[in-house]
Amino acid sequence: MYYGFDMGGTKIEMGVFDADLQRIWQKRVPTPKQDYQQLLQVLTELTHEADEFCGAQGSVGIGIPGLPNDDGTLFTANVLAAMGMPLQADLSRLIGREVRIDNDANCFALSEAWDPEFQSYPSVLGIILGTGVGGGIILNGQAMTGRNHISGEFGHFRLPIDALDVLGADIPRVPCGCGQYGCIENYISGRGFEWMYAHFYGETLPATRIIENYYAGNAQATEHVERFIAVLAICLGNLLTIIDPHLVVIGGGLSNFEHLYQALPQRLAAHLLPVARLPRIEKARYGDAGGVRGAAFLHLSDRKTL
Repeated sequence: MYYGFDMGGTKIEMGVFDADLQRIWQKRVPTPKQDYQQLLQVLTELTHEADEFCGAQGSVGIGIPGLPNDDGTLFTANVLAAMGMPLQADLSRLIGREVRIDNDANCFALSEAWDPEFQSYPSVLGIILGTGVGGGIILNGQAMTGRNHISGEFGHFRLPIDALDVLGADIPRVPCGCGQYGCIENYISGRGFEWMYAHFYGETLPATRIIENYYAGNAQATEHVERFIAVLAICLGNLLTIIDPHLVVIGGGLSNFEHLYQALPQRLAAHLLPVARLPRIEKARYGDAGGVRGAAFLHLSDRKTL
């Protein structure tokens, strides 16, 4: 059995998956955000509860909104109880088995790469277009984390020069939480989608309303969507040239905008090398459940065994 924890700022969700990677049990509890010992206790009790349900010990993986550090501690700004703490070692000792931990965006991408339909693709690029922009790179069923565990932090690329041609050279370089200016997540995320609309039209609307107006044929919304997709294609084209994946899976709130999947393939070719073939582009299959699935699958290695 494979156990996955999605440890968020407000709740911890646990899922148990069988040998066919089907979820057979789940539970949600509030996250102890301030007390580390209480956090360990909750994770331990959930693991033992799952063991009792399964009648055996399952493997344990945890997706976190942050990064594991080289010294075994965690950087988790949204879960202060775990910040700077050796959660992996401590929990492994308490439950008597290896615990694996990765960034929740990597878990999202891993979950998609292990989907039965997607397992045949050697390389999968997962992109989250939500409040920010993040994602992961999966090679042969394993997350590529990089030297500093920041592979997949695509949102902190700077706006490409072609994007400035679309937006205007005087477009504000929006300050980013990373400390830089002009990071693409401030323009192509769901939040950026709304910011761009407000910047050009002086009206603040939620993304859902803008999209509704687009489908209703509103000229302003249509112009905005075409501009946004042009910028998104430019940014994604750079990623595809660097990574050259077989499959791209899009998650986050904007993944529900179905027009993206028709428009992006038409736009992308102009931003790739002439010899490049477009990868398959799909909407994420598992939504909010992806983090739990991907965390559970941190222990998977050989696709041939499935």
